[in-house]
Amino acid sequence: MSAVAERQIKSDAHKESFWRRNGQYLLLAPGVFWMLLFLVVPLIMMVYVSFWTQTTFAINSELTTKSWVTFFASETYFGALIRTLRIWLIVLALTFVIGYPTALFIGQFVRNKTVQTALLVTCVIPFWTSFLIRVLAWRPMLGKEGAINIVLQKFGLIAEPIEVLLFTELSVVIGMLQIYVVFMVGPIAFMLARIDESLLEAARDLGADAFTIFRKIIFPLSLPGVVVGAIFVSVMVLGEFATSAALSGRKVNLLGNIIVTQVGSLKWAFAAVIGVVLTAVMAIVITGLLRVVNLRKEL
Repeated sequence: MSAVAERQIKSDAHKESFWRRNGQYLLLAPGVFWMLLFLVVPLIMMVYVSFWTQTTFAINSELTTKSWVTFFASETYFGALIRTLRIWLIVLALTFVIGYPTALFIGQFVRNKTVQTALLVTCVIPFWTSFLIRVLAWRPMLGKEGAINIVLQKFGLIAEPIEVLLFTELSVVIGMLQIYVVFMVGPIAFMLARIDESLLEAARDLGADAFTIFRKIIFPLSLPGVVVGAIFVSVMVLGEFATSAALSGRKVNLLGNIIVTQVGSLKWAFAAVIGVVLTAVMAIVITGLLRVVNLRKEL
């Protein structure tokens, strides 16, 4: 073998060894760079700006905790945090109560894959239209002279129109529920469809009733889908502002609404404070949900 060929073989072996040792890190590099540039750096900047000094018409980089004190000392702003958490819990619970039976029907009672797909596509049909159109469409439905009140009065179920349906927290919950319930249905239906039918047959052969099968087999195996759906719903509801503004007549201010207002008033420091608080709340919620199920193992 010539010396040139021998050097070429050694060079190829060295390259192969290099890629074997470092290939995974090189593949991760673009994603890591993207996350650092568009996630970590903006978060650091948001925390930094939250300590800037904010005056009525200007902002400077002199560090202070005044904006933080204002947020936690104000009943209005701290109340918005509590209201955001309350609506999030209500919407999360209702999406589960409505979404799980729907997903159970699609994933377990419909065995034909084509029909399953068709039903899931039906669930996402509303997403073919604009988000704002879907939100604003609830106004003529929930209003004092809206479709719901007209139908209820026509059937004699109520004597007077129900005024609480619009421009209240209830209207915000209804709007969010309709928009986000599909994000609970999809992941749960996916996990339910993966359950091996022979496992359920074995349980029936051993004498287990339907409730026992659901409690000990179906629900535990679908729990990763519940957690994924809960994460989707939580992230979107906690950051909401458009649904609240459209259906509450700006009477129900969530943290997202306050951020929009503060940015519009060029009060960057205070908006950054609320952004940091909201990000911290989301991180705590997601961390808590991920502790329920090891998604890396289950999925």
